[in-house]
Amino acid sequence: MGLIPSADDEKVEHSEEQRINMSKSVLITGSSSGFGNLIAKTLGKDGQIIFATMRGLNSKNAEKAKALSDWAAREGVQLHSLELDVTDDASVNAAVKQAVDIAGKIDVVVNNAGILSVGINESLTTDNVSHLFNVNVLGPFRVVKAALPFMRKQKSGLFVHVSSVNGRMIVPFTGMYCATKHALEAFGESLRYDLALQGIDSVIVQPGAFPTEMGNNIIPGDDAAVLSEYGEMGDILQNFSAGFESLFSGPDAPNPQDVADAVKNLIDLPIGKRPLRTVVDKAGEGVEAINNTAGERQQMLLAALGMKQLLNPEAG
Repeated sequence: MGLIPSADDEKVEHSEEQRINMSKSVLITGSSSGFGNLIAKTLGKDGQIIFATMRGLNSKNAEKAKALSDWAAREGVQLHSLELDVTDDASVNAAVKQAVDIAGKIDVVVNNAGILSVGINESLTTDNVSHLFNVNVLGPFRVVKAALPFMRKQKSGLFVHVSSVNGRMIVPFTGMYCATKHALEAFGESLRYDLALQGIDSVIVQPGAFPTEMGNNIIPGDDAAVLSEYGEMGDILQNFSAGFESLFSGPDAPNPQDVADAVKNLIDLPIGKRPLRTVVDKAGEGVEAINNTAGERQQMLLAALGMKQLLNPEAG
């Protein structure tokens, strides 16, 4: 004899369905540590369905994945840890499909995974630079390309690209890293225009220098033969690195949670109200000024090309 659900059971089931529909499905790359980990926790506590992705889910990052899952269980957060290597097309496609299969949708993608290089440009190898661009530029491109068919079918979605103030201003000894962030800035902005009439948004977050685990995985420009020919530049480079260590250990050290909060604030805003760029830096006035000037010129360019409607994601 079958069980007939009571009215209360039906009410609970309906309530759960409503809750899932109200929650946003958010896929975050590079969630094992740093900004990605904080973004996952911040959005999870806000009631979103989180897909925290990382490389080496069952190997190098297994402990970090377990710690994140244990935290989610304690907090009652809807969080799924997924394997995703941004340098591998198949891995990216599989993770995005898995997220959609679980949640039935994909509302937000946070392109956070990235690596840093520090050193004199000549002391980097072509393999170093190729890897930087593969992670920092092609990685976000792969994730966007995998997620877009689902978002276009939904006619809604949001891409948040975690760039850097280095995507606007050049900091000595980070030249090729800056180059990748300049490229990500161009991609993120051009994507906003591509999707302006599709109900999908693309925004850029520009953090300053923050103490995160990213500093533990720096690609160094350490060709000793090259460095020896640069004389006192080697000393300047050492002082440069020491300066950041001092900044991060001081009482006014920047808090990485500020970046996670900025991402949450952008997600909470409706399409058409999100700024293209958000600077997260106590000393970000210079980058703000560049953003404002470039934005004005960009509006003039689109108007001159007869494409002014692409400036407003609500158009159409």
